[in-house]
Amino acid sequence: MIDKQKLIKAKKRAKNDALLYLLLLPVLAWYILFCYLPIAGGISLSLRNFRFDMGIWNSPFVGLTHFKSMMSDGDFIRAAKNTLIISMGRIFFQMPCAILVAIFLNEIRAEKLRKRFQTIITFPHFISWVVLAGILSNVFGSGGIVNQLLALLGMEAISPITQSDSFRVFIWLSNIWKEVGWDSIIYLAAITSIDPGLYEAAEADGAGRLQRIWHITLPGIKGTVAIMLILAIGQVMTNGSFDQIFNLYSSPVYKVGDTLDTYIFRESFINGGINYGYSAAIGMFKSLIGVVLITISNKIVTALGENGLY
Repeated sequence: MIDKQKLIKAKKRAKNDALLYLLLLPVLAWYILFCYLPIAGGISLSLRNFRFDMGIWNSPFVGLTHFKSMMSDGDFIRAAKNTLIISMGRIFFQMPCAILVAIFLNEIRAEKLRKRFQTIITFPHFISWVVLAGILSNVFGSGGIVNQLLALLGMEAISPITQSDSFRVFIWLSNIWKEVGWDSIIYLAAITSIDPGLYEAAEADGAGRLQRIWHITLPGIKGTVAIMLILAIGQVMTNGSFDQIFNLYSSPVYKVGDTLDTYIFRESFINGGINYGYSAAIGMFKSLIGVVLITISNKIVTALGENGLY
């Protein structure tokens, strides 16, 4: 049974907050039009052989055919594996680096020097991967500056961009260099929200800098780290960084560098005609895996006593 008192109170709150709900309508409309309706279209498209003359809803229904083809395709399995490895590597290597950079910046007492360091390490984030790929190729390619110097020294040439055993490491390191400054901003903001009195009390008790970092800074930002970790795990299958991989990889490293995004692009625009249904099925697969991972990671974080996403 509906509690009449609660219903009356709810109606009263809705009436009092009518203007706030009115301001919320454009945001809800945006999400419905550009987020939820496309989901319905994507689900339908993944179950059909799309034809331009018939539209999404009238194209031939093929059920789970695209999903069966996807699971029996060796190239898809390889791309999914590479996406998982590259994304997890970014989580395990890039996130700790961002936290360390934030702590390092916070420990710099001279404000002007801190701002200069932050500007320097954040600047690469704003450079396109198209530009950076050209720079990295000229530096680390087979005929790049590094190999020219190694040749002068009589040493063996290296080419991490075209060698399968070093390509993933090169991807991780280059992405850390580009994004670690930008990623550190949110952790630095979390650090600045910690009560300064805690540091003063610890210093008065004789705690050193490393002790203050270990016992105050890291516990103070663990909630933020938990939330960022949940979001990162939820994006494992969608965070293949198409721009970076596409501009740096080549056929010699397809085996270790071909991700789901580059696989879809190559299959759609290079190796054959566009199969919208098959591409939509892969997109649905990525989304479902993301939902499962974000749910599991959220439960683990909440079970450990931290605040999750929900």
